[in-house]
Amino acid sequence: MRLISQDTMSQYSTNFLLLPIPEYPVLDCVPNKIIKLVVLGGSSVGKTALVVRFLTKRFIGDYEANAGALYSRKFTIDGEQISLQVQDTPFVSLEDDTDSICCQEQINRSIYWADGFVFVYSITEYESYRVIRPLYQHIRKIHPNANIPLLLIANKGDLLRARQVSSKEGLQLASELGGTYYEVSARENCEGVHEAFQQLCQEVSRMIGSCNGEKRRGLHLVRPKSPNMQDLKRRLKQALTSKGKSATTL
Repeated sequence: MRLISQDTMSQYSTNFLLLPIPEYPVLDCVPNKIIKLVVLGGSSVGKTALVVRFLTKRFIGDYEANAGALYSRKFTIDGEQISLQVQDTPFVSLEDDTDSICCQEQINRSIYWADGFVFVYSITEYESYRVIRPLYQHIRKIHPNANIPLLLIANKGDLLRARQVSSKEGLQLASELGGTYYEVSARENCEGVHEAFQQLCQEVSRMIGSCNGEKRRGLHLVRPKSPNMQDLKRRLKQALTSKGKSATTL
């Protein structure tokens, strides 16, 4: 498996500072653990919106095409100092009418690197639900024997009239994959999004703690030397400007 150089990682990584979230106070000291999560799923299912909602409590509905940003913050969980890194990723798609998926190399590197996995689909698009099972099988090829902490998020829970995937189907899939299931709305349900990610962080933290000093699987990625807050600010400003223009034209 090829290592990612710092220069390569810096092309698509973003490391930004956030306002403190009450449940996770920001730390000034060096964390004891690094938790690495990767968010995966189909096109336009709300992966970036969920990550930003979790880390900032904000929701912006429109984002530019995702190139795969690495977000990070420091907090405490179960009384322990943690550094959380969340890797957003480009979308995964099915190949033609088959159950095979097409993944960019960047996604494969992120899968190898991560400790925990967030699978996202939209309840309004059955195709995005179909992506999840072969995506999990793809991860199993990369980590055939590893324990895989998994969170399955059914997003856009506010769009019930457009539902194509039932809650029962989501629960069945999560049970099959051995993960936890949450149906949320990144737009309207900040608490549900936060609870889902928090539970996965706790599970990964316990898994890391049970390794007893053994070498952790995954790829060591060097974090950027200087924090860069501009990417998230630019995305938020761009979305707000776009909304303002739309309102003016009506």
